[in-house]
Amino acid sequence: MAADGDTGTVNRNGDGNGNGRPGFGPTDQDWGFVTVRESAHIFWWLHYTTAVVNNVVDRPLIIWLQGGPGGSSTGFGNFGELGPLDENLNTRDTSWVRDANILFVDNPVGSGFSYVDEKSALTTTNRQIAQDFVQFLKGFYDTVPTFKHVPLYIFSESYGGKMTAEIALLLYQLILTKSSQKSWNRRNNL
Repeated sequence: MAADGDTGTVNRNGDGNGNGRPGFGPTDQDWGFVTVRESAHIFWWLHYTTAVVNNVVDRPLIIWLQGGPGGSSTGFGNFGELGPLDENLNTRDTSWVRDANILFVDNPVGSGFSYVDEKSALTTTNRQIAQDFVQFLKGFYDTVPTFKHVPLYIFSESYGGKMTAEIALLLYQLILTKSSQKSWNRRNNL
C-alpha cells in the first residue's frame, strides 16, 4: 500500500465510520498511511473494541507508541504485548481491545511500516517527531472522523515516554493557541 503524495493524505481500508474490515483475529480493523511531510509516511493499524457497546465510539481511543525510538508498535506492541493476537496468532485474553479501541502507530517515520522516500526525511529530534505526530493525528481524524470526539489517551513505553511528553506539550500549545483565537471543542479537535 503506497501513501499519497500530498501531506496529510491517507491511503486506508474500511469506511471511516467505525466499520472496519476483517483482518487478523477477532476484531474489525482499519489501517493505512498518513503522509505527514513530503517524503514521510506514518503507518497506523486500528483495532476496534470488542466490548459489548452500541457503537465503538462508546469506548475511548488509545494510541500505543513503542519505544526505541524506532520500535514498531504495529509489530511488537500489537503482537508482543497488548493487541488481540499474540506473536503465534493466538487470541490474547488480556488484550486492551476488550475495553477500548486501540490504534498502533509506527512512529517515528522509518520505524515499522512507516517510511521515508529519502533518508533526509528522517526525524532527528523529539520535536520533529511530535510535529509529525500532530500531522498524523490530523490525517487520521480526517480519515476516521468517527473518533474526532472520542476521548483520546496516548500510551507508550521506554523511550516512547520522551516522544509522548513532547507530543503532549505540542498538543497543549496548539490547544492554548486555538482557544485564544476562538472557542472550540478541546476534545481531540486539532
